[in-house]
Formats: sequence, structure tokens, C-alpha cells
Amino acid sequence: MKKIIIFTDGGAKGNPGPGAIGIVFCNEKGDTIKEYSKFLGENFTNNEAEYKAAIFALKKFKALFGKRIAKESKIELRSDSELLVRQLLGQWKVLDSKIQLLFLELWNLIKDFGKVKFKLISREKNKKADSLVQEALKRRVQKLI
Repeated sequence: MKKIIIFTDGGAKGNPGPGAIGIVFCNEKGDTIKEYSKFLGENFTNNEAEYKAAIFALKKFKALFGKRIAKESKIELRSDSELLVRQLLGQWKVLDSKIQLLFLELWNLIKDFGKVKFKLISREKNKKADSLVQEALKRRVQKLI
């Protein structure tokens, strides 16, 4: 089973406000394979953006590598969002109605993979994904000027 490490981050300026995501795909040695940075829109919370990042990451993996490889892959999704990771591990309840919908979407995506493990990491270890979020937000501001 092939192991892929995916670092995800999401953020919003204003909370709610303009939101963006950053994703870094790495092999099991930690070498970067692909990076993504995307502006989400104008009315997102940080938690919604964190979920959107994880959803985007799994969908992008399937689009890039196909369903067969997804089914044969072991994904380790690393995030600095305690809410995201603890909810997906079943340690915290999902109370917010918007987050409930995102949780269900992500949970259903997980079924398409051999194994998906969620790991909480420090912000220090998620700097690249965070910088991709900031780049997307910065590009959006520059377009408005």
C-alpha cells in the first residue's frame, strides 16, 4: 500500500471573511510531490476553510491518481486544526450545522481510500501549507486593487 502524506491548512481573514486553502502532497520520505493554493470566497470561517482544505485534498488526490490508486493508498492527512482532527477522530462532537455538512462530505470521501489517518500537528510543522493559504489570500487582495 502506497503512503502519501498530505498537509492541509485553511484560513479566513476576519472569521468569517475571505477564505483560502493550502495543500502539500508529500511521499513517505517527506519529499514534496504537489502543492495547491486556492481562494475559496468571501464568507468563510477558519473552521470551514480547514474542512474545505481536507475535502479539496482528497478530491484532488483522486483526480490526479485515479480511484484504483486511491483505494490502494494509505493517506496521512496532517493538519494544525484541532477541531478538524478531533472531530474526525470522534473525540469531539460536530455541533455547527455548516461544519456537519462538511464533516459528512469529508467522511464520505474517506470511503474511496484504502486508509486515511488524521494527525494533529503544530503550526510550526504546517508552515508550507499555511504559506500557501496566505499566498491565495494575498493574490485575491492584489486582484481587487
